Amino acid sequence: MNQKTILITGASRGIGKSTALLFASRGYHVFLNCNTSVDDLERVQEEIAHRYFTDSTLVPGNVADSDAVWHIFRQIYRRCDALDVLVNNAGLSHIGLLSDLSDEEWHRIISTNLSSVFYCCRSAIPPMVSKKSGRIINISSMWGISGASCEAAYSAAKSGVHGLTKALAKELAPSNIQVNAIACGVIDTAMNAQLDNEERKMLKQEIPTGRFGDPREIAEMVWNVASAPSYMTGQIIGVDGGFL
Repeated sequence: MNQKTILITGASRGIGKSTALLFASRGYHVFLNCNTSVDDLERVQEEIAHRYFTDSTLVPGNVADSDAVWHIFRQIYRRCDALDVLVNNAGLSHIGLLSDLSDEEWHRIISTNLSSVFYCCRSAIPPMVSKKSGRIINISSMWGISGASCEAAYSAAKSGVHGLTKALAKELAPSNIQVNAIACGVIDTAMNAQLDNEERKMLKQEIPTGRFGDPREIAEMVWNVASAPSYMTGQIIGVDGGFL
């Protein structure tokens, strides 16, 4: 496959969907992943075909599970020798006191937000190293930098993503593979749909730009990072409306 390739985890909606549509519009073959919202993922595939007259590939599965990730990449490598871009976007949040957090909830948050990045990177890296080329972009959060009250597990996971990003960037720099992360602010996605109108109003007042971010803005930043000079690696890039 001479066409450039990208895997996007959590691609059924929000940032993942916007990123998939953008890269498809610019000539990439997109591998679309999600865990449970497969119907939505199929609709993204249909939209790509209808709008851009190009194929994409569904690779559903739970990227928080190492065996599922092995199966996903086995499907990918049937179509291409190596990915050009990996976007680790899958994630979930949890709001509540740390003292009320169960062991199961802790492990689920860490596995989905952090372990998934490790599993996908581990599978993507060897072929990238062989071709001496590749981009890994981790979708993270400003709470990985500053921490958020009542989101301790999520903040810890995203902070781990930042550490992994920086360490992996140094490890892979000799192989011409760039690893960066985008620390998102409050983006208008399903993850923040749980906020009621009053909470949304109060939160917007804390953001200097006075609004939530649009998923398409993050998709544009993913494109910019994927297209950036190869000298840019190991960076945590804030896109938060000036919040931090």
